[in-house]
Amino acid sequence: MTDSHSDLHSVTQTEVPSDVATDAQDIIENITYAEMSIGQSARLCRTLTENDIAAFAAVSGDINPAHVDTEYADHTLFHGVIAHGMWGAALISRLLGTVLPGPGTIYLSQTLQFLKPVRIGDELRITATVTAKDDAKRHVLLDCEIKNQTGAVVLTGVATVIAPSEKVRRPRTQLPPLYMPSRHHYTSLLASVAHLPAVRCAVVHPCDAAALRGALDAAKRGLIIPVLIGPEQKIRAVAAEAACDLAGVELIDVPHSHAAAARAVQLAASGNVEMLMKGSLHTDELISAVLAEPALRTKSRLSHVFRLEVPMYDKVLLISDGALHIQPTLDDKVDIIRNAITLAHALGTALPKVAILSAVETVTPKIPSTLDAAALCKMAERGQITGAELDGPLAFDNAISPAAARAKGIVSNVAGHADILIAPDLEAGNLLAKQLEYLAGAAVCGVVLGATVPIALTSRADVAESRTASAALALLLAHSYRQQRP
Repeated sequence: MTDSHSDLHSVTQTEVPSDVATDAQDIIENITYAEMSIGQSARLCRTLTENDIAAFAAVSGDINPAHVDTEYADHTLFHGVIAHGMWGAALISRLLGTVLPGPGTIYLSQTLQFLKPVRIGDELRITATVTAKDDAKRHVLLDCEIKNQTGAVVLTGVATVIAPSEKVRRPRTQLPPLYMPSRHHYTSLLASVAHLPAVRCAVVHPCDAAALRGALDAAKRGLIIPVLIGPEQKIRAVAAEAACDLAGVELIDVPHSHAAAARAVQLAASGNVEMLMKGSLHTDELISAVLAEPALRTKSRLSHVFRLEVPMYDKVLLISDGALHIQPTLDDKVDIIRNAITLAHALGTALPKVAILSAVETVTPKIPSTLDAAALCKMAERGQITGAELDGPLAFDNAISPAAARAKGIVSNVAGHADILIAPDLEAGNLLAKQLEYLAGAAVCGVVLGATVPIALTSRADVAESRTASAALALLLAHSYRQQRP
């Protein structure tokens, strides 16, 4: 092989500053053996994310707790989760296979020394430098090195490859997005209410483990001061079985779920609590009790709003109404939209984009929901609905996909960028939210607006985490309602 010190004057460098720049290129092109020179180098940059670790563990099957178990990793020599060492090796392989030499390269061998741990958030610079060439075999030796943001070398080694002899220029393959379920649902929501004082909350019939744990977790997070209402003996039995501590928690003993709903509503009407939280009873039991109490009614109809964190969508999505209005009228939809806008404002979206859904994006008398959508948009245009941008009818794909909107020739600020989806009826709204939850991995919570107090409302199948997040939504609204009172 040619000596590595004999041609240092012919140094050239190919640098790829970030993954964004790399993946944005339309063409991938190699450097042939004849084009390569001693000292030539290439570099790319990559920041380690939690998803990188999860994806590598899923593909390799390496679930060493040092990489995937935060509680365990915190007590190791490294005091936290670190990347798999071979993840760094994979970055070297990427550099050699796509940049230097690039397509057509055959990997023969690789030595590696792991010098320092790589942690989530580390900004890595991966460099490969040609040190020797063998003209007879077209073998190339490359020094490979990875440094972190401080300049410390975390990995080093030597690669031997057969460099391509022919020029290759190919369209860059577009990989499908990789979905890794987040382990930190509701982080932004909980952070947004962390500064708000807890309010007294009537937890109605928390007689299963998820309902009780959700309420107690919300209390531990400082979201609510719980008042548990239901059969005391049953609640204590559930607490014992689920290892939940009820010390210091107020508990009101009533014989059954109907009585629990009635008592909770009385407390809300008297101002003794500022929010309600559904436990393990049917939705209609709780809502019927609320509707029967004049002191809790407002000019608005009650409606439910789902809040969803959908992994494949770039922002929080609100869906309404998928719980209360079976076949909403035009008047019902006005209040449904206004309530959803109220929640969006409380969540910090000053001018939410509201997509009114139907099966098609054109107005046709054969589909009544398209007529409602057209009327609602005209009402917004005339100032009858304010605080948001409305458009409809829009099919679901046109509402959330800019590409679908462009393909249909829809010119709209809302199409492809919706913050709020208004379903044509309860079935559509409920199915849509639950499909996103169970098939797309969305994190879902929900709340009822339109009463004088917010109601944290979830499905009886929802886990404690979802119930806690619903309490956070209700807390946000409870403080908003305080400011609106005379």
